[in-house]
Amino acid sequence: MLTKVEGIVISETPYGETSKIINLLTKEYGIIGIIGKGANSLKSPLRAVTLKYTYGFFHIYYKENKLSILKEVDVIDDLKTIKNDIILISYLSYLVDLAYQVSKQSSELGIYEILIAGIKKINQGMNPLVITNIIELKLLPFLGVGLELDKCIICGTKNNILTIDADKGGYVCQKCYTDEVLVSNKTLKLIRLYYYVELDSITELKISKEVIDEINRFIDRYYERYTGLYLKSKQFLQKMLKMS
Repeated sequence: MLTKVEGIVISETPYGETSKIINLLTKEYGIIGIIGKGANSLKSPLRAVTLKYTYGFFHIYYKENKLSILKEVDVIDDLKTIKNDIILISYLSYLVDLAYQVSKQSSELGIYEILIAGIKKINQGMNPLVITNIIELKLLPFLGVGLELDKCIICGTKNNILTIDADKGGYVCQKCYTDEVLVSNKTLKLIRLYYYVELDSITELKISKEVIDEINRFIDRYYERYTGLYLKSKQFLQKMLKMS
């Protein structure tokens, strides 16, 4: 039976002389494999709509735990703003890669919605680093390494929160503080906001570069400490940012 799924192409591989297999991160089923018969042929209507990062509705003959068969694709958004900018493409590559790796470790649905909501915000022109950091924080619970941002990670008090520690995994109060790196009060509040905010609700971002950089350093440290994810796409993004 023909089924419509919403998804984004995360990889494409030639199959035979004219076909290709695509991996799709979907709203409905998580990661699925799909064969596009003839999709590598120059004259195929499937050729352009099965390229990496195509975001759309995919009409497929769905087969659970097997390769589904692609019939046609309705593109939802061509993500033109992102695809016309090499830096933004680098962000897109990293975020899709990250969502894919998280999806491989978690069977929970919801990863797709976080990814797509963030991609849309970047495509609308919002600060890509801020949106990326929000996505990174919101994906942590799917990896089983969520932060403690409601109370002190050591004693449990909600009072006199002084800093946040990437090694301990959350807020640290004034009483429990020893030699952790101090961060600004603005950073403390924004990390918690990033963690809980609905991406769709964000309409503007007014954050100083100092705070953005401080939050990014914390997230990089936390990912390194707890997630076990070392993505080449992240290394490439960091390289591109240094060159820009």
